[in-house]
Amino acid sequence: MAVSESQLQQSYELARERFAALGVDTEAAITRLATIPISLHCWQGDDVGGFESPSGDIGGGLAVTGNYPGKATTPDELRSDLDQTYALLPGKHRLNLHAIYGEFGGLTPERNEIGPEHFQGWIDWARERQVGLDFNPTFFAHPNAGDGLTLSHPDAGIRQYWIDHGIACRHIGAALGQALGSTCVTNVWIPDGHKDSPASRKAPRERLIESLDAMFAQPLDPSENLDAVECKLFGIGSESFVVGSHEFYLGYAATRQKVLCLDAGHFHPTEVISEKISAVMNYVPELLLHVSRGVRWDSDHVVTLTDELVAIAQELVRGEYLARTHIGLDFFDASINRIAAWTIGARNVIRALLIALLEPTQQLVEAELAGDLTKRLAMMEEQKSLPWGVVWDYYCLQSDVPVGDIWLEEVRNYEQSTLFSRPGNPTSV
Repeated sequence: MAVSESQLQQSYELARERFAALGVDTEAAITRLATIPISLHCWQGDDVGGFESPSGDIGGGLAVTGNYPGKATTPDELRSDLDQTYALLPGKHRLNLHAIYGEFGGLTPERNEIGPEHFQGWIDWARERQVGLDFNPTFFAHPNAGDGLTLSHPDAGIRQYWIDHGIACRHIGAALGQALGSTCVTNVWIPDGHKDSPASRKAPRERLIESLDAMFAQPLDPSENLDAVECKLFGIGSESFVVGSHEFYLGYAATRQKVLCLDAGHFHPTEVISEKISAVMNYVPELLLHVSRGVRWDSDHVVTLTDELVAIAQELVRGEYLARTHIGLDFFDASINRIAAWTIGARNVIRALLIALLEPTQQLVEAELAGDLTKRLAMMEEQKSLPWGVVWDYYCLQSDVPVGDIWLEEVRNYEQSTLFSRPGNPTSV
């Protein structure tokens, strides 16, 4: 049974007083939270298929499991699904596009020849909704990436092809940022690596440095485009060696002052990116977080409200890094309703940020500096049961989005009216 607005208001007033007793202003936390955008990833809506061709063979160490009905097969369908998702999220958020999601009109150009004109439909959609756009070159699902190598390829011609693709994507990112008046983060991830141990780890990494330097050679207005580089531990087909490892891109980002992308699913299961944030922020200008959930390997599961997700948010708040951090989602699940996957993941990231903003950080720091580690631990544990959930419900109410799990009813209605009516889909599951 849904809680009435008056009941929720009463509960919130009690929660506000509880937090105030700890020196935490819930209204200030809500106001701050409303300014933090999450960049939704377009590829959750169509299983990383894009609109170059109907083949759906993404490759490059990527895998999407499941065949839940209702997958978007056109840009308009994908935008409709995104509209439905944004309507379920409090706050104003962004969209992260891949290069294969251009509107090519049936005449798909080579990837090194794509331009802003192929994304005009996305610009128009984003401008109308006041949604900022981010961008990614697509270095997979292409004959020139058939052996799993792109910017580090020993063939100079293939390397140049991908360098030119990256250059084209940087200019697209700048055009998106200029058109929308909102800086576009253009993130570079490549699948390069080997299934078995290579004879030389040095040579491909030297080639990758040379390629990246060529790709980034032309300065672009940072108010329009920011360049980011993303590391990975391993993937399908690159189990033994990945050219763009964490150490490689940390060094590259630090020496070239690029944005460093940390993906929560790109590390060993015993590693967490929450521990890395304060370390790398000493050396790189800004950070891009791809919030995902790896299960034993980089499987990109839907984000849940785990201790690690909360720890990531706490690090951003405690370290005052939010102004230097861009937050995006990166997972793909076709075993459940795709809009629900977006919504669950995004709402959990926003919830984690709220938990962090409601933390009595100053008291924790004071206890730590005073050497009172007993108080520090006790407070950290007690705050886990503070009524942040009531504040979350109130924030949703104030944002005019569904409170609690009512959002699922709206997804089910959209599923029946729209998703199941798409060609090739059953009318029920």
